[in-house]
Amino acid sequence: MESRFNLFENELGGKFAKRFAGAGMLVHQSSLPKSTQELVSLRASQINGCGHCVDMHVKEAAAAGESAVRLHLVAVWRESTVFTEAERAALALAEEGTRLADAHEGVSDETWDQVRKHYDDDQLAALVSLVALINAANRLAVITHQRGGSYEAGMFASALG
Repeated sequence: MESRFNLFENELGGKFAKRFAGAGMLVHQSSLPKSTQELVSLRASQINGCGHCVDMHVKEAAAAGESAVRLHLVAVWRESTVFTEAERAALALAEEGTRLADAHEGVSDETWDQVRKHYDDDQLAALVSLVALINAANRLAVITHQRGGSYEAGMFASALG
């Protein structure tokens, strides 16, 4: 599978990508723990089958000190013991927010209550925004056939210059 289109090489696509990345930087600079941000991004990307984003978030998380065990267990977080209750709530929100079409109610009240229990309003705003952004990023990459494997930690931040 070859890449279909490079958004960054197109004038409109480049402008969009820059603004999109700016929104992502707001979330990245929030008080939502960085490890939670990477775990949520990784889980949504796994669900959406986005190799480029899985590659990016595994490598960014590892570079930030995330353990290989936790990264390997994100796909089966419900059946593992390595995530905190707060992380589990965030991962549930990521899954339910990603799989909107699979459930008539979208994000369940139970999941919402768990997230509210562990995150303050600013962190909650960042978490909801992150779920929306990573799903959009997954769609951009999947539609244009961006493949995983060549990403190196720090590439995204350096591309923003």
